[in-house]
Amino acid sequence: MSSSSTSSKSEKEYDVVIVGGGIVGVATARELSLRHPKLKFAVVEKENRLAAHQSGHNSGVIHAGIYYAPGSLKARLCVRGLELSYKYFDDHQIPYKKCGKLIVAVTPEEVPRLDALEDRGIKNGVKDLKRLDAEGIRSVEPNCTGLQALWSPHTGIVDWGEVTQSYGRDFVGLGGDVHLNFPVQALEVVAESQSEAGGLTHPVRVVGDKQAVRCRYVVTCAGLYSDKLAALSGCNPEPKIVPFRGEYLILKPEKADLVRGNIYPVPDPRFPFLGVHYTPRIDGSVLLGPNAVLAFRREGYGYFDVNLGELMDALTFRGFRKLVGRNISYAFGELYRGIYIRAQVKQLQKYIPQLQFSDVTRGPSGVRAQALDCDGNLVDDFVFDSGEGELAKRTLHVRNAPSPAATSSLAIAEMVADKVQQTFQL
Repeated sequence: MSSSSTSSKSEKEYDVVIVGGGIVGVATARELSLRHPKLKFAVVEKENRLAAHQSGHNSGVIHAGIYYAPGSLKARLCVRGLELSYKYFDDHQIPYKKCGKLIVAVTPEEVPRLDALEDRGIKNGVKDLKRLDAEGIRSVEPNCTGLQALWSPHTGIVDWGEVTQSYGRDFVGLGGDVHLNFPVQALEVVAESQSEAGGLTHPVRVVGDKQAVRCRYVVTCAGLYSDKLAALSGCNPEPKIVPFRGEYLILKPEKADLVRGNIYPVPDPRFPFLGVHYTPRIDGSVLLGPNAVLAFRREGYGYFDVNLGELMDALTFRGFRKLVGRNISYAFGELYRGIYIRAQVKQLQKYIPQLQFSDVTRGPSGVRAQALDCDGNLVDDFVFDSGEGELAKRTLHVRNAPSPAATSSLAIAEMVADKVQQTFQL
């Protein structure tokens, strides 16, 4: 909630404060600093490090842009983001691997959907897509079986947490400040200015639990708490963030050679998530999965990681109940596969029949910030908001930056920086 306050003389002043130390927030701060070297910028992050949650708890895939509707913002940003990312990795000596991705049809019913994906990828400008038959699949992935597949050679893998840290080093090198352990509790309009020139030169106060900073403008990129931060300036409660946990298995090291690159299913349009897949990681391990189940807190990485207030917030939201109602069998199937590893392995054996229950162990988990509207529809586009009142004139909330936000991060940063310039006339 915005309010009026008198600020302390010890508080630092900035032109723009970016709330959120994930990959989108830090990339945006970096881009703004590159464009406006004479202005002062800061990132505030509630954890003790950058990339503590979604940006550091993901599969590490560099997506090529196949899945998204032609002409959509997601498609354009992903394709451009892929190009910018590989150049950035080369320029900054960040380890990555272009291991490619197979999207495999294992039943005749999936082949028409594979046709549609191929058409989308071509229209989106995805480079060097190739259609493979069963023999072609084995030439790429000797242990994989399928009727047909789409081969994307430019899909890759990287540690996105490391990339976020690199963006952060760039930002600090450009003169930016990073304030860690700074959970934002309020955004306030201050009643007076400390500026020697007088006037309300830095009228917004960003208040943490133990400190505060002042600024002219605020941009929030708060991921799993994006709707809560937006509420601080009077924004509509929707779209609401519902946290979905994805639980991975991991191939035992002696079995890692079963897989060379990413192996994905053909998505079923009836269901909201991509389905289980094989994903090599830059450290040499191989992730299998994930499922998708409701997390019992917004940053809840296990079944016993519970926040009753946040859980009830999700369960009582009409949009969540409608989503579950439409996908009840799918929801129970995801929960079952999360609890019983054998069920998850059975799904994965459709693609690599040699895979055995004894080849896997439980792996890491991540939590996805899924934006939902009140009708239970997944919000699949970017959402910007400001709110109401005096504070709204100086605030921009990035309420939804949908997957693949990591791949698209540098392109998203360009778009958000454009939006900041247009909104605030920097």
